[in-house]
Amino acid sequence: MHILQEMERQFNLRDSNYFLNLLTNDDKVVRTRAICILAEIAGENSIEHITKVLKNDLDPLVRHEAAFSLGQLGFSGAISALSSAVKSDQSFFVRHEAAIALGVIGSEEGREALNEALEDKSEEVRESAKIALANIDYVSITNRTNKFSKMTGG
Repeated sequence: MHILQEMERQFNLRDSNYFLNLLTNDDKVVRTRAICILAEIAGENSIEHITKVLKNDLDPLVRHEAAFSLGQLGFSGAISALSSAVKSDQSFFVRHEAAIALGVIGSEEGREALNEALEDKSEEVRESAKIALANIDYVSITNRTNKFSKMTGG
């Protein structure tokens, strides 16, 4: 409980370095919370760090949270890491979330990985890719990336 109280204190101080250090904590709950908080307080500056978690963390739940947070941030700087996760992460749970995140970002740059995901062995990943591609199509046709498109991207 002490670490959660300290996390709240550091969140209020908006101390991104504190949360960067927690990305390698032994406790996956702490790592998962640190990802969300870091995305909130550091914004685009957190992409590099969260993509490292997506690529390297051993726990699929933590990698899933990294993919989710990258999608919520919505910056194109995350597309490469998300595309790689869609194509090769060992967990269908992470591949699914990376596909959804690409749809939320709504960029054509994610289309190739999502088209490949239509052939994934997991039905959840295939269905997530369909939803994500539909949002990319919507963004492309309307030329809008707004709150509505992000909410319907997955």
